Amino acid sequence: MSANQAPLRPLLVVTDLMGTTLRDDGAVLPAYRAAFAECAIPFTEEELAAKRGAHKLSLFTEFAARRYPADDAAKRGAAALEVFERQLRHFLATGGGTPIEGAENAVARLRQAGIKVALTSGFDRGLIADIVKHCGWGELFDAVVYPDEVPAGRPAPYLIFQAMQKTRVEPVARVAAIGDTILDLRAGANAGAGWVIGVLSGAADAETLGKTPHTHLLPSVAQLPALLRID
Repeated sequence: MSANQAPLRPLLVVTDLMGTTLRDDGAVLPAYRAAFAECAIPFTEEELAAKRGAHKLSLFTEFAARRYPADDAAKRGAAALEVFERQLRHFLATGGGTPIEGAENAVARLRQAGIKVALTSGFDRGLIADIVKHCGWGELFDAVVYPDEVPAGRPAPYLIFQAMQKTRVEPVARVAAIGDTILDLRAGANAGAGWVIGVLSGAADAETLGKTPHTHLLPSVAQLPALLRID
């Protein structure tokens, strides 16, 4: 859906990490494939595409549970997460993990305009912390929300609600949710966010995101200040 009348400028922007503020550079999909292969968890590319942005441990465990008993599925899910994170830490250690062009400036401009910015991700706490440290983002965001702080990851709205609690922002109509996946947009819609913004810098293209409820599509987060009419 497209908004004919823009809502009031948000008081809080809740942004995704990989593909939205951090360049993927083709690292995430091979990491998924390696995790599924090493732990003998069946999947299809179509199923995986629909789950990009989900909490990774939950995703691996869910896929494993389709073939294995619950206890085995949980062990394989945890093992798959270790493989996935090992791949991404290697990506960081070998020169990967650079910000989306203009992302840091966009976040800084939002905050200078009085808009709070919270970072969320489907990654687990340790990997998020490693990425924040790697990028020197310790002071960039008003809050970082970790999946272990909420009862369920995307498309549930809880990461957004937790970001609101951490930054003490209300109502949800004055919140913008921005991300590069279908689940990012669905989480924003499920939360009732006034702004649900897809970016084309990551996992999904315009056709895919265009079929998912949203208010705006942007080339990247770098265009967000212009959209919000921030000088």
